[in-house]
Amino acid sequence: MSPLNEKLQQVFDEPGCEKNRGKSEKERKKGCTKQLTPGAAAGGCAFDGAKIALQPITDVAHLVHGPIACEGNSWDNRGAKSSGSMLYRTGFTTDIRETDVVYGGEKRLFRSIKEVIDKYNPAAVFVYQTCVTALIGDDIEAVCKAASAKFKKPVVPINSPGFVGSKNLGNKLAGEALLDYVIGTEEPDYITPYDINIIGEYNLSGELWQVKPLLDRLGIRILACISGDAKYHEVARSHRARAAMMVCSKALINIARKMKERYGIPFFEGSFYGISDTSDALRQISRLLVSRGAPIHLLDLTERLISQEEMRAWMRLEQYKPRLSGKRVLLITGGVKSWSLVSALQEIGMTVVGTSVKKSTAEDKERIKEIMGDDAHMIDELTPREMYKILKEAQADIMLSGGRTQFVALKAKMPWLDINQERHHAYAGYEGMVELVHEIDKALHNPIWAQVRKPAPWEETNEDSRLGARDDGGDPALLLH
Repeated sequence: MSPLNEKLQQVFDEPGCEKNRGKSEKERKKGCTKQLTPGAAAGGCAFDGAKIALQPITDVAHLVHGPIACEGNSWDNRGAKSSGSMLYRTGFTTDIRETDVVYGGEKRLFRSIKEVIDKYNPAAVFVYQTCVTALIGDDIEAVCKAASAKFKKPVVPINSPGFVGSKNLGNKLAGEALLDYVIGTEEPDYITPYDINIIGEYNLSGELWQVKPLLDRLGIRILACISGDAKYHEVARSHRARAAMMVCSKALINIARKMKERYGIPFFEGSFYGISDTSDALRQISRLLVSRGAPIHLLDLTERLISQEEMRAWMRLEQYKPRLSGKRVLLITGGVKSWSLVSALQEIGMTVVGTSVKKSTAEDKERIKEIMGDDAHMIDELTPREMYKILKEAQADIMLSGGRTQFVALKAKMPWLDINQERHHAYAGYEGMVELVHEIDKALHNPIWAQVRKPAPWEETNEDSRLGARDDGGDPALLLH
């Protein structure tokens, strides 16, 4: 069995997944990803999933070993922000051509790694395998090992060719690469009882920066965020954290689970969306740290911070309650947002008429049931036609989703707000909740919707035209004005 197949079997047999534990051994070997249909829009391949999971590591050169289109289609497809190096926003590719397919692309890859190191001196080079180079048999592990020894620089192979499965599988293969080649390879300058890891957070639109000040006020240090606004050396030293918070278990549960097994780092899954969920996350972080040796007064300090921030947030939200109370929302997203945003929206009096669970785990679905009770309307698959019908028949007042479905809402002449990875506003933490409500209020009460719903002048009936003519005394000349 090839190294890639062995790694795929490990990822498929993930004991940290509640749904996976309920399967037989035979079912687990089949994996949990639906086979892709050639030529269909599958929602991202394994390579794409690996790239978006790791690209927020900002001081790394992300080198794609494949045709230039692979890098072009995957470059900067998430709004992950950086507080330092901007190297991660530079696209690197070996630009495999026809002759490389015939003779092999390993020499070209080695030269490309040398060129990147000579010109940019990155903290490390991540090399991504793609379909073409995997099919012709390029051994990127061997090339990366030789390049790392030659140039005295970490060169990490990310073996996730697109044809092996979906984007979510690629997320996990990226996590496996970090576990195999990065995590635990360096030691931090110092450690404290307040060191934590945040796993599955990508700092989209700077959301991590809305949470970090809260942790700073508690004296809690983020040893590593995997992978939002991360530096290579932070990830390499992350094995010395005292506790961890898992933000998106659908993507990187294997990192959290294996770090617990190897290094004894306990973790929990939480959310920073919504006031209550943010407060619960801060409490659970503090409890884990206290259980691992942090002073017990951290719990009191956390409660005081939560009390202050909740009061401040609710005071700012009070003005929106009369305008948003009872408004109906259709939520088309996945993962942690499928339940955390439900909770956040209900806090301000809005009604969620449906939430998608296509990318959600069994635990996510259970949380939705706990929050929504018997009224939980979970949607596994919703076609654009069905979305349009829900909006057109006014079963919802606004749709929150990603960019791919915005045109359904626009066709139905209904408000829409982007809450997925392409969004331009940060919605995490207490500040993020206020911003989310502000943006929903702006979208719902934008005067443009009343205008676009009016009939166009040329859609007037003949009867209306005749009435207009009679009102003007029947003089045809007046109609020309």
